[in-house]
Amino acid sequence: MQLDGKVALVTGGSSGIGEASARLLAQEGAHVGVLGRTPDETEKVTQSIQKSGGKATTLIADVSDPEALEKAIKQLGDAQGHIDIVLANAGINGTWAPLEELTVEDYRQTMDINFLGTFLTVKYALPYMKQRGGAIVVVSSVNGTRMFSNTGATLYACSKAAQVAFTKMTAIELARYKIRINVICPGAIETEIDENTERQNLEKIQYPQETPKGEIPLTGGKPGSARQVADLVLFLSSDKSSHITGTEVWIDGAESLFRG
Repeated sequence: MQLDGKVALVTGGSSGIGEASARLLAQEGAHVGVLGRTPDETEKVTQSIQKSGGKATTLIADVSDPEALEKAIKQLGDAQGHIDIVLANAGINGTWAPLEELTVEDYRQTMDINFLGTFLTVKYALPYMKQRGGAIVVVSSVNGTRMFSNTGATLYACSKAAQVAFTKMTAIELARYKIRINVICPGAIETEIDENTERQNLEKIQYPQETPKGEIPLTGGKPGSARQVADLVLFLSSDKSSHITGTEVWIDGAESLFRG
């Protein structure tokens, strides 16, 4: 029970990496605020944690909606008295398309959820974290940080690069409050996010290339699991990483080194 007595906020907690992390943090003793924008799916995760003997609260908000997000975080912080761990995980792949075909709406949707959502999550949790210090983990990606070969993913990659810069800038600012902030960069992970990617006319701009089988060297092509990412989240949220802040960690089985 590494996190006994801790309170954790997990955005995008209703599926994928967020769900796996919420379950693991609760298993390790934290009271988890499971934040999602779909009430039924989010409540399902909360109830499952509770049935397993864990402590969890359902929080409903779209991370790109400042008022709704602030209200949800305040609900958790006021009820528990403090927040010790934040996992800024909510995100979308958005539209992948040639530059001329990307719209302002595409830009705003991707940046508002991926980057503005991260900024707002940390901003609104800070008053509750300053009381005792704690740990923040931001979920970025190999895209935009060490891998730039996914043609058409321009907006997504830029939003993910912004999260890394945000983490490094705030690491120094928050250190005085004993708050650590780190960013993880997953590669191919078995989640549902890829199913929600809108790909448009990528054949127009893709550069012809031959890639041998096994694009993930460590596993011979098999993607990682959400639980493997959750294990990294737990480490960065716990005292075992007490001297680590402002650092990005890639969790991709060397995929980005191979394809970067």
